[in-house]
Amino acid sequence: MSETGTAQGGITNGRADVELRLPADSAYASVLRTTTAGLAARLDFTIDDIEDLRIAVGEANAMVLPEADLGSDLTCEFFLAPGELRIAVGVTSAEAPAPDYDSFAWQVLSTLATTATAESRDGRFVVTMTMQSTAGGPGL
Repeated sequence: MSETGTAQGGITNGRADVELRLPADSAYASVLRTTTAGLAARLDFTIDDIEDLRIAVGEANAMVLPEADLGSDLTCEFFLAPGELRIAVGVTSAEAPAPDYDSFAWQVLSTLATTATAESRDGRFVVTMTMQSTAGGPGL
């Protein structure tokens, strides 16, 4: 993260509350989904919201992994707020692909998340999503 408060992939509003770095390999998708579910549970998300997040993060993973440079890492940044979880999943990608908004993965992700964006910039391909809890509790 730079000193200006901008994290990798253009996420702003300060440092991520949790950052996970894994090999860019689909074998680690379950680690990403489990971490997401644990953080959402900490924010008092409903079981249905947690399952939607698990699926959405899996689809984000499916979008970015094919674009990853050989031997690179997948990074996932989690920004926690009461009743809201913002997640940025990204990889280093020298070819900087254009996001495929017609893909099945994007359709599922954008349907499940409250908001979703995909961005290819500065040698990184990042999918960012925000999910708001339907529980209405205080969280954190």
